[in-house]
Amino acid sequence: MTTLIYPAALGDLSGPVTQGDTTWLGVGPSLYGFDALGVATTRLDFSNMLSAVDASGGVLRVTAGPSGAQDTYSVVGGQIQERVVLVPDTQVTGWLRRAAALTPDSQVAQAALQDPTNPFLALRRAALARQRGDRFTALSETQRAASLPLAFPASLQLAAQMEALNSPAAANLLLSRAARDYAARGYDPALPVSRAALSAYGDPLGELETLLSQNKLERADVWIRYLRQTSPRFEGSLSLYTRYAALLDAQNRSGEAEEWRAFARTLSTGTLYNLGADAVLTLRDAARVSAFVLLLSWLAAYLTLAARTWRVQGQDTAELGGRWGSWLRRPLSRLRRSVVAYGGFGEKLVMLSLLSTLLLSLSAWTWAARAETRLQAPALNIGTYGGAWFYGGLDELELTPSRDTALLRGLSSQLDGDDAAARSSYEVGTSPLPCAQNNLGVLAENRDDNAQARGLWQASLSAAPDLLAPAYNLGLQPSAPEAAFQREYRAAPRLCYPDQRSLVRALGGSLAGQLRALVLNPWSALMATPTQLSTPLQAVWVTLLLLTYALGVVWLLTPSSDPSGRAGRPALFRLLALLLPGSALLDGAWGAVLLLGWAAAIGNLLTARGWLTLPYLPGPLSASGVLIFLVVLYALNVLGLSLQEIGSFRARRAASSAK
Repeated sequence: MTTLIYPAALGDLSGPVTQGDTTWLGVGPSLYGFDALGVATTRLDFSNMLSAVDASGGVLRVTAGPSGAQDTYSVVGGQIQERVVLVPDTQVTGWLRRAAALTPDSQVAQAALQDPTNPFLALRRAALARQRGDRFTALSETQRAASLPLAFPASLQLAAQMEALNSPAAANLLLSRAARDYAARGYDPALPVSRAALSAYGDPLGELETLLSQNKLERADVWIRYLRQTSPRFEGSLSLYTRYAALLDAQNRSGEAEEWRAFARTLSTGTLYNLGADAVLTLRDAARVSAFVLLLSWLAAYLTLAARTWRVQGQDTAELGGRWGSWLRRPLSRLRRSVVAYGGFGEKLVMLSLLSTLLLSLSAWTWAARAETRLQAPALNIGTYGGAWFYGGLDELELTPSRDTALLRGLSSQLDGDDAAARSSYEVGTSPLPCAQNNLGVLAENRDDNAQARGLWQASLSAAPDLLAPAYNLGLQPSAPEAAFQREYRAAPRLCYPDQRSLVRALGGSLAGQLRALVLNPWSALMATPTQLSTPLQAVWVTLLLLTYALGVVWLLTPSSDPSGRAGRPALFRLLALLLPGSALLDGAWGAVLLLGWAAAIGNLLTARGWLTLPYLPGPLSASGVLIFLVVLYALNVLGLSLQEIGSFRARRAASSAK
């Protein structure tokens, strides 16, 4: 009898249990079947670290994962009967490589004999043989390593080692097998994959970046095509595709470079407003810069109006206790003599409109930031749905029931093989989403009800002509990368996966819902704005904003405190009117346009200097472009002020003539 020793770093042991001539022992995330001599004849890889192995009921049952997030599997005939979704954890997906690395050199040969299923032990044995000059053993062990069945993360890890050994043929074989295993486990190119998940799943992106840094473009092309085929929507994909296209351009391969750029553009389909994978972040930055422009515009308008009314306000508040003391002695009367109260109806309307739009921008910022945070949930960025780990992550999001959440849960159940639960989820409400209709058609096809399946696919395509899955299932031969993946690796109807728009609705709700929250509970809605300020400071500006808005409504509905124009046009007012384009022209339509344009130009300058960070918006205009824009703005402003001065002069002369 052979004694098997496993370091504690490899995880807990489960079992052993005996079935017939095989003794089963769980080590880490793997279940080994040993013969009577203690040699591993079978290795099965599970989703997580094993917590129990039981054969008391006559069927070998294996439990993987910690309490509260456990998957239960049955093993029959040496095969796992259920779908295995690997947890994106290097402790799990890199277990075989780690087990080989922890084996001392003196024990590698014995360990490789006891566990002939571990290819990394075979590679270590090959390396030691190479050091001894035993080329035959080195070659045979390398070939054996490449031929062993593996889950796709281990295949990718092994392929990277083959690259280091300058064995491109073996690496290509392993990449092909990894893609097939990826597809067989229900992973799909339609779904996003985070960099962290890619790293846990064999780190093909890391190997690609290594090859690019070494200028091995021929090998890099093989790895980037693997990513393009299996998980084209990985985190940072657009920048990598752009970088690769630039490298191709540098080699005078402009046709290939343009093809990669065109492929990258196709990935924006299905995203919010077709802006690409970073669409929500783009909307977030757009809302942030809009809020800045609107706030700056309002402050400029207020400052100019204050300069015009300062003298008259002082006169009117003198009898009430002074400009500041009147707030204590006669607060209501003092409120009637606030700066904005002296403005005309047009000016007050524009200032209230600026505040209203500012509130909308802040709400959009809050919504986009929350939606992006939830979109980046690890469970939604591993390239598939399903498994206990996924459901645990989904439950943490506390999704509100809707047709989009029903699609997400139904698809997860369908991928896991629970057709009844999938059908129940899809049929929530009176009318399933077109995507859900397609998946109901797949369920019908699996029951051999071809007529119902085609009817559901036709209904799905009629409701949403841009959906790929029903078009593929009806034999229309769409050319998207997902269709090519399906044709290559799956002889089955294609499932429909939620796109980014559907996920945003499922996870963050609609922007309309956020605006409704702003109306019903403005305090809570604004306090959720992700400004990174402390709670007390956040409360201060929210209070000031809501108070100013409420007063703006009151001021709009009350007559001006200066109907006769006593304020006139003081020198400071004229100076600010020149410096802040449009701020003195708010009684006309062009005033707001000039003021917003000026504030946008200031925002552009601050962005160019790095004082305002907007990484997901197009870069700022050049300095010359901003200068030309400002010159035009100031010229129009001077023209408007000149016309205003002429009108004021004529009014005064007419008044003098009347006297």
